[in-house]
Formats: sequence, C-alpha cells, structure tokens
Amino acid sequence: MTSPSTILVVEDEPLVSMALVDDLETEGFVVIETANAAQAVKILETRSDIRIIITDVDMPGTMDGLMLAAAVADRWPPIRIIVVSGHRSVDITDIPDGSVFYSKPYRSAEIIETMNEMLA
Repeated sequence: MTSPSTILVVEDEPLVSMALVDDLETEGFVVIETANAAQAVKILETRSDIRIIITDVDMPGTMDGLMLAAAVADRWPPIRIIVVSGHRSVDITDIPDGSVFYSKPYRSAEIIETMNEMLA
C-alpha cells in the first residue's frame, strides 16, 4: 500500500478551509493548512513530501495565490497546483502550465477527482 499524499491548502477563509480539509482527510490525504502565501513558502521550504498545493487567489499579505503558484512552479516544479477563487476569473494563461483553476463555490468531489488525476 502506498502512503497517503500530502496536500498543502492555502486558504484565508476559515470555513472554506475547514470544509475542504475535512473532505480531503476523509479521502485519505494528509493535509497541511495555512492562511497566507508567505507561510506556505515557509512550509514548502521545510517539507519535501508535499505533492499538491491548493491555493486561493485573494489572500492577505504581499503575495497572492497567482504569485504563489508561479513561485511553486519555479522553485518546486514537481508539485502540482490547483488555484481557486470566488472573486476573480482566472485565465489558463495566468497560472503555470499543468495547473488547474476552479471558481468558488466548487465541489470538493471535483477537486479530489482532479487531484487523483494529477497524482496518477
């Protein structure tokens, strides 16, 4: 049996984060969560087991989710990226190649299906 994949959720809305984390953990994923991009980078710098990052676009701090996605693609190319937003429409050219965008509200089942495809 393979060990569960580790997912980093970067979401500043606590209820959205809690719901997604709960659904991911129910599916057997190991989930680390943070509310901003700066903390996400610190986590990525100290962990080598993260396979996918799910990031909201609009977050507090100097780096938004699009900037975080670009940084992850540049510094940690094996990590797959899912970008979500409830306030902005994101074009596929705004996110790194191979990344996926979902508008909020999204269905966790759709995110999980995409994650499983990314990990296959």
